[in-house]
Amino acid sequence: MTAGPTSPASAVAARVPGQHARKAAVASFAGSTLEYYDFFIYGSASALIFNKIFFPGIDPLLGQFLSMATLGIGYVVRPLAAAFIGHFGDRIGRKQMLVFTLVSMGLATFLIGCLPSTAAIGAAAPVLLVLLRVVQGISAAGESVGAVTLSLEHAPAGRRAFFASWVNTGAAAGIMLASLAFLAVSFMPQTDLIAWGWRLPFLASIVVAVAGFVIRRRIPEAEVFEEVREAGETERELPLKVVLRDYWPTVIKVILFGVWAVVSTIVSAFGLSYATNGHFVPSSVMLTTTIVTAALGIIAQPLFGILADRIGRKPVFITGNLICAASIFAFFWSISQKDVLLVFATSILVMVVGYGMVNPLGPAIVAEMFPTRIRYSGAAISSQLGLIVTGFAPTIAAAVVRPGPDGWTPVAVFTAICCCLSALVTLVWVRETYKVDTHELGARAGA
Repeated sequence: MTAGPTSPASAVAARVPGQHARKAAVASFAGSTLEYYDFFIYGSASALIFNKIFFPGIDPLLGQFLSMATLGIGYVVRPLAAAFIGHFGDRIGRKQMLVFTLVSMGLATFLIGCLPSTAAIGAAAPVLLVLLRVVQGISAAGESVGAVTLSLEHAPAGRRAFFASWVNTGAAAGIMLASLAFLAVSFMPQTDLIAWGWRLPFLASIVVAVAGFVIRRRIPEAEVFEEVREAGETERELPLKVVLRDYWPTVIKVILFGVWAVVSTIVSAFGLSYATNGHFVPSSVMLTTTIVTAALGIIAQPLFGILADRIGRKPVFITGNLICAASIFAFFWSISQKDVLLVFATSILVMVVGYGMVNPLGPAIVAEMFPTRIRYSGAAISSQLGLIVTGFAPTIAAAVVRPGPDGWTPVAVFTAICCCLSALVTLVWVRETYKVDTHELGARAGA
């Protein structure tokens, strides 16, 4: 007898759980590397170049403040973009929207590298810069959460944190590449750097975009999402409506929980600007430090993901936040002392140990708070609302920093408060999920 055709539902059921986990992790790593390369070359350029290119002829401190503010603009649009991207990610699939975010980020970054300066076209230059930063923000709104969602849903039981950790490990790789790119051009003569050299890291993003696009197109949708789609659960109600109606306590929880992410922008963007513009530490030293810590983070973060799968997310995440809260003081103090070895040591403590424990787990913890049918929307919207503080953290830091060798203290206090708040919310309000089956995640509203 000839076997009849296999139904889509049967095909889904016949899959081996976790069979595409490695492929999903590789695709997520590659995509996140591109996204964060693009996102953080903007941060490096904001700290080192943009005040001279797009805000010339004004007080240097004000130029630094405005340059840092354009960094935050990309975060303002992210909640609205997350609602749009999350909606279609929950309706038509995670993979399609992740291809969209990758292409839009690569294109925006390339066009930033093509922008004329303010000297050439006047006020239109900073306006166009902000508009392209907005496009970057739209792309980033759906990237990290979407990649974590795809990796998490493909992962076998008991290994979700490890496979999801590769998304933000890709972010570390992107930061490393961005710093390498700016380190390379920083050795150029200043006149050449200002005239055209700063554009090279932005123009180079097109190469990584093509490679990431090819890899990401080949990854299938996750089994749990296909099961929900085949059952018709993705068509019942608007995901945004469900999130705001049934999961609003979870949204508030994620907003408070997510302030841990200020550590990244404070160290990589404001720390770079503070060290170099304050003439404490040369930019080449700070960029090299970022490269070293990012490279070590690529090794450390998956290991912390394995640890979280074995002992739970909460112990690892809380410990990492407390380490960040304490070591951020040592980091800025070492910069004020102009001690290169101390800068390297304290950077490793903050970014490899402390941040290395929270960074791979944060997005996964958020994604695990929502059920499959609204996971992309819920995690994207709530996390992007929380990241507004992260986006403007360098601007806040530039506003509160004081002159003198101890002027960094308010910045460190602000960062430590954010980390302690994230740790406290996790301790009292976040559900431990490392032993919960993927199909049962987010089963209870507000869980």
